[in-house]
Amino acid sequence: MSKPHTTIIAEAGVNHNGSIDIAKKMIDAAAEARADLVKFQTFKAETLVIKSANKAVYQKESTGTAESQFEMIKKLELDQSAHMELIAYSEQKNIQFLSTAFDHDSIDMLAELDIPLYKIPSGEITNLPYMRHIGRKNKPVIMSTGMATLQEVQTALNVLLEAGVKKNDLTILHCNTEYPTPMEDVNLKAMLTMRDELGVAVGYSDHTLGIEVPVAAVALGASVIEKHFTLDRTLPGPDHAASLEPNELKAMVSAIRNIENAMGDGEKKSSPSEIKNISVVRKSIVAKKPINKGEPFSEDNLTVKRPGTGISPMEWDDMMNQKSNKNFNIDDLIEI
Repeated sequence: MSKPHTTIIAEAGVNHNGSIDIAKKMIDAAAEARADLVKFQTFKAETLVIKSANKAVYQKESTGTAESQFEMIKKLELDQSAHMELIAYSEQKNIQFLSTAFDHDSIDMLAELDIPLYKIPSGEITNLPYMRHIGRKNKPVIMSTGMATLQEVQTALNVLLEAGVKKNDLTILHCNTEYPTPMEDVNLKAMLTMRDELGVAVGYSDHTLGIEVPVAAVALGASVIEKHFTLDRTLPGPDHAASLEPNELKAMVSAIRNIENAMGDGEKKSSPSEIKNISVVRKSIVAKKPINKGEPFSEDNLTVKRPGTGISPMEWDDMMNQKSNKNFNIDDLIEI
């Protein structure tokens, strides 16, 4: 069994604050952390939200209540030219560009830009026309499932499959959409429930503070990890406060790669690094006191001590009442 490779998505999201320069610096940070993909968001405010829509509670806490959700996200749009510039820059930095589309036009634009897969955000999991439109693009799909029940995930999965997505091209991410997510609400075992009940590859999109939970998800078998990051948590904007800073992103990637190595191939055996310790820490049967040639071995004249270069103590019962073929001094390794 080969070692797994977890796909790590560094979620830039809208933490570029509408600035191409900041977006490029985020690509730099994701590439330096050795994430597999850096992901942005593709939308038009006019097709995403009505002008009177409220912000989420966490958005109000991070950006205030003076502007509407529409006004907030309008400033965070990236047009097609910006996408092309960021795609080219990502190629220079040897990291795959990815973006989440939030409407039909954005889905089509990403198709024109030859984005390799589609990422469905949690909020669109009950948007049948949207999912059907993505499903018809015949590309791999990663779908977040924050706020959803297992039945809602199953229904969304069926929509995608009926629209043409192959089951082997689907990955379902367990997720909680509170920013930041309280530890008691993570419910990481739900990822395993979806894997077992739906028969699909699973992963985890994380909004907790810190890196412990995504690392734990990898240990449980997540094939994809998605995590928000920012250049600076104190920057203005809705998602910065619950995001990793670059050094933390780097630490998360490193920890995940360590866990992948630690998972191994599942065969219980001596590892290459520990074989040299066998003779040192295991024990052998040795003489407890002087033994004369021809004398029967017994519990009175045998004992067990290090090193493990002689007869294994697992042969103890077989040694009883055999006769010594030579003289042994105290602590001599027994030979027969």
